[in-house]
Amino acid sequence: MKKLQLVGLVILYTLLSSTVFAAALKDIKGKVTDAGTNQTLPGATIYIPDLKVTAITNNDGEFTLNNLPAKGSYLVEVHYVGYKTATKIVNFANAPVLEFALQPTAIETKEIVITGSIISSTSKRNSASSAVVGKDQLLAPSTNLIDALTRVPGVSQITTGPSISKPVIRGLGYNRIVTLDDGIKQQGQQWGDEHGIEIDQFKSDRIEILRGAASLMYGSDALGGVINILEPSTAPEGQIKGEFITNYATNNGLTANSLMLNGNENGFVWRARGTYKNAYSFKTPTGYFPNSGFNETDLSGMVGLNKSWGYTHLNVSNFRNNIGFYEPALDDNGNFVKEDGAAFITSDFKNRDLDFPRQDIRHFKIALNNNFILGNGNLKADFGYQQNQRRELEDSPEPALFFDLKTYTADLKYYLHETNGWQPVFGLSADAGKSENKADDEFLIPN
Repeated sequence: MKKLQLVGLVILYTLLSSTVFAAALKDIKGKVTDAGTNQTLPGATIYIPDLKVTAITNNDGEFTLNNLPAKGSYLVEVHYVGYKTATKIVNFANAPVLEFALQPTAIETKEIVITGSIISSTSKRNSASSAVVGKDQLLAPSTNLIDALTRVPGVSQITTGPSISKPVIRGLGYNRIVTLDDGIKQQGQQWGDEHGIEIDQFKSDRIEILRGAASLMYGSDALGGVINILEPSTAPEGQIKGEFITNYATNNGLTANSLMLNGNENGFVWRARGTYKNAYSFKTPTGYFPNSGFNETDLSGMVGLNKSWGYTHLNVSNFRNNIGFYEPALDDNGNFVKEDGAAFITSDFKNRDLDFPRQDIRHFKIALNNNFILGNGNLKADFGYQQNQRRELEDSPEPALFFDLKTYTADLKYYLHETNGWQPVFGLSADAGKSENKADDEFLIPN
């Protein structure tokens, strides 16, 4: 009898849950027009960052956002080439047909600020000093991600060569700056300056930089600021989108190529990207600098669900960077030689083969990002695992230094919807790391 009662309660609960869940679904329609001419704008992109929902206007400038929560207030943003980005906070409980009238502009303004706030908000509603780096700036020829961000006022870098850069915000760097990627703190020896941040320069559509303390939200490491690398927007329902990027730099022959595909079928979303960079030795006013080339390979992917209850995305990335390095030394004839006096394998500085000594940097990461709509609020739950490896090859493929760092991360935040200008947030963050020196010759830091 108890088993039958238990089965009956489970069936009843399932039916009630299904009824409530079905009632919670909602579709919102809208239209995008030119503010001056009132003409419709086909092909405009509508995006809800907190739900990862995307839609595209049809030939009549109309759009439909499907399977949305029946309640709650969310920021909706509209993008269209040649027009100023439009934003609006929409209450889904009584949302009418949305209408966006876009203003033409020759310069795209950065309206959305996510860094420093637990949810998406406009810059007018955020007291933090922040900046946005769009895709156009990230596409500029740069040796690495941080190098591309140094065009932002207040942001600079500490660099010891191509592909080696650490961010500095208003004079603070290393462990005083947090880099977020897929909602997870990047843990890759940020306390050192001998290699850079192991993140693909092209993986994000937008990066937001918080200039100033953000320790309450992101932990003590965020004393100087936060670099938030945002996950690209998903494809509209029923579509598959692609992207190919290539650029070239003349000084060191840097070639960078990146290919991405993403799709969305009934809320099942996926994305795959591959990037490869290669450069030979860079040139100075006095000649080429020996063995200063590098090559970088990055593979990343995502699978997930976007539903009315929120979203869950599983992100995986594998980064590898080989960097040649050199301690300046000259022989009696004024030729470049290695520190021990040995000659380089080749004097052809445009040869893309790296000589010894060199570094082999690898970073593997898995991140599970969730946003669940629960009651009168949202629960964001991010879990991550990272393995960072640093190999230093002195004169053979056998590493003289082999440092291995594993990090586990959990971040939980529950926020209630805004009421009378207040938005309570409750959260918990945890990190656990383990480092080990696997080589017998050199040790970086104690285990």
